[in-house]
Amino acid sequence: MKKLLFKMIIVLLVIITGFCGYYGYLGYQIYQDKIQEQSLSERVHQLKSKEDYVTLDQISPIYKEAVLESEDRRFYQHGPVDYYGLARAMLTNLTTFSFKEGGSTITQQLSKNLCLSFEKDLSRKFAEVFIARDLEKMYSKVEILEMYLNITYLGEGNYGIQAASQYYYHIDAIDLNKQQSDILVKTLKRPSVYNPSKVN
Repeated sequence: MKKLLFKMIIVLLVIITGFCGYYGYLGYQIYQDKIQEQSLSERVHQLKSKEDYVTLDQISPIYKEAVLESEDRRFYQHGPVDYYGLARAMLTNLTTFSFKEGGSTITQQLSKNLCLSFEKDLSRKFAEVFIARDLEKMYSKVEILEMYLNITYLGEGNYGIQAASQYYYHIDAIDLNKQQSDILVKTLKRPSVYNPSKVN
């Protein structure tokens, strides 16, 4: 019985390794294509050239803390991928038979926003990891958080926290209070449902 169980575990590991290898290869090809199409530094420069781009000290500390709490609590503790968070998300998905939990870090989400489509595909997920790895080699955590807050979609055609703050509340991002910040953090999850225009 023990020998049979051992063999089954080995077969399962071989299948998982092959599965990851195949999709990892496809993801690497997507990553290479995207970087050849336009380099990461060019994409970042394009983002930072936006008229409503704001630096981290021009964003409400309340909003920054709320985003970290909601999106990536361990942002400053892990690398481009949070393997603990990923394992927890996979376990939740398996036990609930759903794919609601993504386990993506802020760096991975920035990678997706900068370079990739929003299609839920395993090869794209691997591409996201390769791009996230490059981002964390090239930029500090502070810079990554700043870029993330300036690129996220917040409903009604608004990308970035400054655009959303001005559109919904007619104030700058630095002036967001707790209630406004909480609503905008919810908006990150489902912009068409939770944005302030729908809530009010």
